[in-house]
Amino acid sequence: MAISFVLLAVGLVLVVKGADFLVNGASSLAKRMAVPEIVIGLTIVAFGTSAPELVVNVFSSISGKSELVLGNIIGSNVFNTLFILGIAGLIYPLEVQQNSVRKEIPFSLLAAVILFILANDYLIFKGEVNRVTRIDGLILLVLFGGFIYYTFGLSKIKPTYSHEIKLYSLFKTWIFIIIGFAGLFLGGKLMVDNAVSIARKLQVSEKLIGLTIVAVGTSLPELATSAVAAFKKRYDLAVGNVVGSNIFNILFILGVSAQISPVHYSTAFNLDLYIFALGTLLLFAAMFTGKSRKLDRWEALILLVTYILYTIYIIVRK
Repeated sequence: MAISFVLLAVGLVLVVKGADFLVNGASSLAKRMAVPEIVIGLTIVAFGTSAPELVVNVFSSISGKSELVLGNIIGSNVFNTLFILGIAGLIYPLEVQQNSVRKEIPFSLLAAVILFILANDYLIFKGEVNRVTRIDGLILLVLFGGFIYYTFGLSKIKPTYSHEIKLYSLFKTWIFIIIGFAGLFLGGKLMVDNAVSIARKLQVSEKLIGLTIVAVGTSLPELATSAVAAFKKRYDLAVGNVVGSNIFNILFILGVSAQISPVHYSTAFNLDLYIFALGTLLLFAAMFTGKSRKLDRWEALILLVTYILYTIYIIVRK
């Protein structure tokens, strides 16, 4: 078990350094291409930081571990929304573009509603078994394609940079991004593999592993990226990374997982979906309090406390 803890620490270092490289490279790319940071955060960075979730879900789908697939996706989204934005907002109040508040955040909530409808076959359609079928997965992937098409439309927004962004050469910019992706991917995988190994030795259930250890482990890239972005006052990148990752997780990663193998859905996950939806609504509401559209520190603290209480509950419930 000692080796697992060492590898866990190595993974954490890779994740943190990878996030630093990725934020620097993505910010430079956004400035060089005159593209708003929100676009970079919602696409390139979100996809890169969601790579661990994708890897875990592909292998879980191949093995037919539906609870791990769903626990990873839903647990990651809850962690992203409540914990990561809570931490990022405590580091520095997050102020984002009006477009992000009115469209991207609600789109994340819509993705959760769609998943609820597609997965609860018995409750909604009186079906015999609750599952995300290959047809459902295809619907998710089509919606994901629509989201990507919309996101690139944001490139028409005039980019604003309230703080100086260091501009690197195009070659160095892409090297930073590639190194960042590699660090996030390898570090995230190391952390997940060894966290799961430790959890199994402690005889923790697979569902709880998915909602907590695996979800947190695969979301560490998002945590590192958004925390670093908040520290560097890249607000759109910090929020866009989380919101984009949430959308990627449900529409793309779960869509891909369902194509590999239909995902059986337990109604016990409905509560976790409710918590994710609640967190998204809290985030949306927070952006409309005060004089500016931003997540203040006290609002970030509410998100963080909500996640802590939720985690305690699911551990006790199991």
